[in-house]
Amino acid sequence: MPIQRSAGAEIRQLIDALDGGDETMRESAIARLALIGPRAVEHLLQEFPSATPTARVGLLRAMERLADPRTLALARGAMTDESAAAQVAASGVLRALLTSGTSSIARDAFDALVTAALDPNRAPELRLAAWDAIRDTPGSARDRVRQALAADADPHVRQYAGGASPATDPPDVWSEAAEGRLPAAAGAMKTALAAHKATARLTELQKLVDHVRTREQQERDPAAREEWRAVRGALHQALAARNSRLALYDLRESLLATDRLPVAFLAAIEEIGDASCLDTIAAAYDASSRSGDTWLRQHLASAFRAIIHRESLTRRHAALKRTLARWPEATTELIGR
Repeated sequence: MPIQRSAGAEIRQLIDALDGGDETMRESAIARLALIGPRAVEHLLQEFPSATPTARVGLLRAMERLADPRTLALARGAMTDESAAAQVAASGVLRALLTSGTSSIARDAFDALVTAALDPNRAPELRLAAWDAIRDTPGSARDRVRQALAADADPHVRQYAGGASPATDPPDVWSEAAEGRLPAAAGAMKTALAAHKATARLTELQKLVDHVRTREQQERDPAAREEWRAVRGALHQALAARNSRLALYDLRESLLATDRLPVAFLAAIEEIGDASCLDTIAAAYDASSRSGDTWLRQHLASAFRAIIHRESLTRRHAALKRTLARWPEATTELIGR
């Protein structure tokens, strides 16, 4: 009994972490829930109805890794969740169940994915995710779905089903995105970025930062907005990896946002930030001291000190003097005694 209570307490803590702002902690919680295995399933099922959109996505991603038949009914229902990101995550659960040893489970999961992929009233990102889940399954049913989607009215769905795959993103998807015509799903943009980030023109990456930020601001679904923000962070990392400061302005502005930033933003500003960032970092650090966000404070301090070290700045430098004047306590802590 004590062992079971301990396991239950750990599962409770991991589920709570799925709703937190720390991306690393969320990913760790999902991985740990998967390791716990079948014992976690009932807890996930019970928590789902009352969970926030962000937590629902995490719960579904944990269910995907568990691939437990008990999750079938919930995943099918979540395909109509109010959160688009949760719908996509639900398709992942169904995908994992396609290989179930119980034929009825595999069949029902396949049918639910086909229904979603062919429904023109569903969100394009869900339709694409559903098709991606079944595209490698054998049989004529898959081929009929491909043919139907290849003639679909939605250009993104039509293009994706016409032969593109996540591993071989077609060049025109990238070029359209660079012109501001982003794909329907943030995941498709991540795939395109992974394929092109090392060879894309720096100006393309910079333009995409602006386009993705606009899309992110227009997104009403919190979980989907977070996915687009993660794409923007990945774009900043791609620029930083090539030592480019073309989009440094967006990094500075993002630090003052009220939403928790993915760690990619902070890693990028630590790598390529310059003296112009010090004032903003100090302002964000001061705000974090009031919110008690220790994680953010640590990353901000690391970025601040990296810039000072890289550019050999002293207290006599104009940017540091200005920052000390505006944020004396925060700056003193950031410099370190």
